[in-house]
Amino acid sequence: MEVFLFSGISTIETADQRRWAQMDIDKGLKKVVFEVFEGKVVHGVFARHGGMSEKPYDSLNFSVTVGDSQECVDTNTERALKSLQLSRFQRAYQVHGPVVREVVSQIEPPKCDGLMTNQKGLGLLITHADCQAAIFYDPIHKALAVVHSGWRGSVANIYQETVRAMGERYGSQPEELLVGISPSLGPEAAEFKNYKEELPRSFWEFQVKPNYFNFWEISRWQLLSAGLLPHHIEIARICTYTTPEDWFSYRRAPLSGRHATIAALQ
Repeated sequence: MEVFLFSGISTIETADQRRWAQMDIDKGLKKVVFEVFEGKVVHGVFARHGGMSEKPYDSLNFSVTVGDSQECVDTNTERALKSLQLSRFQRAYQVHGPVVREVVSQIEPPKCDGLMTNQKGLGLLITHADCQAAIFYDPIHKALAVVHSGWRGSVANIYQETVRAMGERYGSQPEELLVGISPSLGPEAAEFKNYKEELPRSFWEFQVKPNYFNFWEISRWQLLSAGLLPHHIEIARICTYTTPEDWFSYRRAPLSGRHATIAALQ
């Protein structure tokens, strides 16, 4: 498996400042991992390589809702879980909302966009393409959440809701939480022609050019506003739209695959 390892020292790194590490190749799988979780959380943001899905889902697709076969998705999921040495996992029925649900064992996918747990060895799986997937970890109370956030999730501030939910359920304090955010739609591709109707005025200052918005910085601002510390936030800062060799993008190709971000407590 090839691993992209990102430094947690700065959240404003450019591509040439990132550190790359190699691990053994395992069926061609590639994933992004975050230094802030090193030795603490089993995790990976899986790129599009190493699966069995055919075009346009080639090849590591994790969603049947896009038209891929259940057999391919199941096999792809098994490969990813095996690479993380996990035998149990939980999906969500994602609806682009702000709801975060606790899971303690495998159940039917709950209708939500965030999953949280304090159970060791239970992989939390969120699918995405252009949207952000964020991993939240509380090293004090040993709790974990994996969250899907598209622009609607950002508007609803699902990250703040995750901080609130983990605090209420596990006693997590914002300044103790560590967060890693997946590759997602970058500022040069995040066009919102109707932003005055779709985005709150507080987002408008993150406009990098007419109609284009930096959701990486919006997310960072929301997390800081929720009480997280700057050096506890890692953002991959890889644009899914402009890197088709590694990442699916709904905006670039609506009929395509979906990635998975998976994390579990050790």
